[in-house]
Amino acid sequence: MDDSVAELARLAETAGVTVVDTLTQAIGQPNPATYIGSGKLEELVMRVREQGIQIVIFDDELSPRQQREIEKAIKDDDIKVLDRTALILDIFAQHAHTSEGALQVELAQYEYRLPRLTRAWTHLARQAGGRAGGATGGVGVRGPGETQLEIDRREIGRRIVFLHRQLEEVHTHREQYRSRRRLAPVPLIALVGYTNSGKSTLINTLTHADVLTADQLFATLDPTTRKLALPSGREAMITDTVGFIQKLPTQLVAAFRATLEEILDADLLLHVVDASHPNVVEQAVAVKEVLAELGAADIPVVTALNKMDLLPDGQLDPEVESDLPDGIPISALTQQGLDSLLERIEIQLTEVMLPIEVLVPYDSGEVVDLFHRHGLVTRQAHLPEGTLMSGRVPRALIGRLQPYSTTKKKLT
Repeated sequence: MDDSVAELARLAETAGVTVVDTLTQAIGQPNPATYIGSGKLEELVMRVREQGIQIVIFDDELSPRQQREIEKAIKDDDIKVLDRTALILDIFAQHAHTSEGALQVELAQYEYRLPRLTRAWTHLARQAGGRAGGATGGVGVRGPGETQLEIDRREIGRRIVFLHRQLEEVHTHREQYRSRRRLAPVPLIALVGYTNSGKSTLINTLTHADVLTADQLFATLDPTTRKLALPSGREAMITDTVGFIQKLPTQLVAAFRATLEEILDADLLLHVVDASHPNVVEQAVAVKEVLAELGAADIPVVTALNKMDLLPDGQLDPEVESDLPDGIPISALTQQGLDSLLERIEIQLTEVMLPIEVLVPYDSGEVVDLFHRHGLVTRQAHLPEGTLMSGRVPRALIGRLQPYSTTKKKLT
């Protein structure tokens, strides 16, 4: 709980909120009406009033009812009651710079807010001069609020439909782009990792790009794809993805579907872990759980234990070494271990290549060149009929080389 609350404080700071106090409660089951117990709620209200607190943030997703009851207990419309989901959505709204990112965040926000419009209705009913929802309220009290609420719901419903259509178009364009890219013989690596693990710094260092980096959560939302030179001289494409986090809101996973599908198309996942974080193992597990939810659990993974320069004496904790035995210690900032990382990436990419033997006529020299540039040649001989080559090639090249295959069985 302490770790999760500390992370919530970092999220709040990222959103521009100054944390002045923390309140926790050990409880078996959240109260269905108010999330926390009645005594703890009284303590919360007292602290809010004594300290002039403007925002109360819960480290979980509140139901619309819970949010409404907590707001009712605080009795001040100027004090915001937020949950972890609303806070993350706010951060995403700040950091979405492309039109696609803005659409995704707006959709997630509306889908989150739609069932939480009750407070707007009670506010309007109070302005009308009566008790909200009372059986004896009458049309003069209840009507305007209900009418406005229905208008709000209809408008938001229309906007959600519109955003879904817009994102479907984005999805279609992305799918066309990915289909073309699948035909290219260049493997794709997707960077994944907990938010603020150093993915953007690593892609900058490896590709000499200029992706935004900042020491805050969710600094980068919009995917960036760059060329990566491998030790053998071959090329790969490497794409950054949105950082993961514990309790990642389901609305965001759904809204960022088009972006996250980049992960499913990858030949290899590069999992960047912040080795200096006290909860490094828990964060790595959280990332694996999200990847499993996305259906990416079977894609090969290379783990980079980043930020080694921040560790005392540059040494990993023995428990971390034990839990992440295949991790490669690196520092994206100082470039420590990057040669070893690139070598491991190339080995893994070679393992996912497919074996093939081809006999290429001498008038098709471009095919031989293609095999050399993007594949791994293990044997080559010059025969009267043409160049005999065997080795391994990316899956995307199989279709191009199939007509020259020496085996009758079609490779897929």
